[in-house]
Amino acid sequence: MKILFAASEARPFAASGGLADVVGSLPAAVQKQEDSMDCRVVMPLYRSIRPEVRNQMTFLTDITVEVSWRKQYCGIYTIQVGKITYYLLDNPYYFIRDGMYGFYDDCERFVFFSRAVLEILPAISWKPDFIHCNDWQTAMIPVYYQVLYRYHQEYEKIHILYTIHNIQYQGVYGKEVVSELMGIPTYHTSLLEFDGMVNLMKGAIETADYITTVSPTYATEILNPWYSYGMDRALILHQDSIVGILNGIDTDYYNPETDPNLKTNYTASSLQGKKNCRAALLKASNLTDTTAPVIGIVTRFVVHKGIQLIQQTFQEMLQLDCRFAILGSGEKLYEDFFREMQAAYPEQVHVTLGFMPNLAKQIYAGADMFLMPSQNEPCGLAQMVAMRYGTIPIIRETGGLKDSVFDAGGENGNGFTFKTYDAYDMLDAVKRACTLFSDKRKWNALIRHAMKCDYSWNASAKKYVALYHSLAEK
Repeated sequence: MKILFAASEARPFAASGGLADVVGSLPAAVQKQEDSMDCRVVMPLYRSIRPEVRNQMTFLTDITVEVSWRKQYCGIYTIQVGKITYYLLDNPYYFIRDGMYGFYDDCERFVFFSRAVLEILPAISWKPDFIHCNDWQTAMIPVYYQVLYRYHQEYEKIHILYTIHNIQYQGVYGKEVVSELMGIPTYHTSLLEFDGMVNLMKGAIETADYITTVSPTYATEILNPWYSYGMDRALILHQDSIVGILNGIDTDYYNPETDPNLKTNYTASSLQGKKNCRAALLKASNLTDTTAPVIGIVTRFVVHKGIQLIQQTFQEMLQLDCRFAILGSGEKLYEDFFREMQAAYPEQVHVTLGFMPNLAKQIYAGADMFLMPSQNEPCGLAQMVAMRYGTIPIIRETGGLKDSVFDAGGENGNGFTFKTYDAYDMLDAVKRACTLFSDKRKWNALIRHAMKCDYSWNASAKKYVALYHSLAEK
């Protein structure tokens, strides 16, 4: 079975968030499931890809891609990473820029990319059984396939899967883009129309064979107006074709037994190294050591991450004598708040603005608890990484957080949870965690259980393979 994963980013080439982690890990995990699997990835060739990596790529050929009335160059480069073949599509005008997103012509850039994904298939002499599309940047692939390609002999019987990683970002533009950029017959405009605009995600929902999301709970939540950013009205008509499969993490990259960024490596059966990592984190952060817990926060400072809940009860948590190691960036309001807390409580609070992967791992390893009170969270990877390093998550029950963290007050608990989006419900979960933390025997047992939870890609890959086979049979 041949599967082409199409995405706007993928590790190890370009990344801005969890999408790159998924596309950089899932194809290899799927390919391991069966010898007959042939997984490949296609993505843009961005300026940010390092020259030494570019030099290892092989130029295959170039083609012309139609963007409405324009004819644009598309160079096709390839490189092997492990057993996975990557195709990187070159167009200097669209992709040689400082950054991947946020440009005035993003619609045109990813309309080009979506059309190019289909156009390269004859050029690379490889026809996939499935094209697995990811988020709004690839949403035009199923639309183009349905409208322009599916009845051509060299494109027959390709199944299209579309994964919603974050429904907040839908690719919404004015109706003029249909004639100016897309080059599809105007009588197909209804596929894309939504609330008086052109909505690329809506087009994918209408035309893909199957829709997946990144956790079972999120697959249910996006049918609810509270979570769907308006898209529930389109999704409800296709709810029989929606399935949620929980993302995994790269357990080789996130491995406390071998991670070179840690003061001391450790395992679930030998936790002394975690104590050393805790001491090293406190020292590096200029925080005084304490018998109270160290709480780690690695996040973006934006509303849907629940930062306002932390803000509302931060003083009460400090009164519990907790120490805070915080890494992130985002809205100035929250950056200023954490700066003020560090200035006022330098022995209890340390904040680093920005994102530093090595420091993030040191917080995952050195903290006792990991606070993640999200308003919504499609999947979330940080809670899984925290558990991998034996740091106990405190989460709100939403999306993938609900599917991966279970309260320690119940059977098989591996963290602490709260249901309602309320600052004092969060504070209660923190207090319960602090109470258990004082019982070292029970706390160490909880650490060991959390570290043994399997959130590798293996389980998720099996579910994707079963879904591919199910669709192929249909």
